[in-house]
Amino acid sequence: LTMADSATIRTRKFITNRLLARRQMVVDIIHPSTANLAKADVRDKLAKMYKTTSDCVFVFGFRTAFGGGKSTGFGLIYDTVDMAKKFEPNYRLQRHGLYEKPTGSRKQKKEKRRRVKKVRGIKK
Repeated sequence: LTMADSATIRTRKFITNRLLARRQMVVDIIHPSTANLAKADVRDKLAKMYKTTSDCVFVFGFRTAFGGGKSTGFGLIYDTVDMAKKFEPNYRLQRHGLYEKPTGSRKQKKEKRRRVKKVRGIKK
């Protein structure tokens, strides 16, 4: 019996958002015998519930009720991973390993930006 089995996941306020190519819902987790559930477990369970892959599922904003036993958060299920990359903020994509933060110091980034600005509009 894993942690995910001893917890119940329910969804409410389910909306199909065609404009952002996703389904969105409030996720309630009832976990009386355990501490909080890992987000990865929640993603896997939601993916199974809505017949999709877990890389299209994004869950965030979980708050545990006072006294524990119940957590509430938000879930988004994108139609495709490409749509998720298009609409999700980078920090959430980064949690899934779908986005790599650009490296280099602040100064390096600024200098690069200045160089790019100079050649803008000129055929390279």
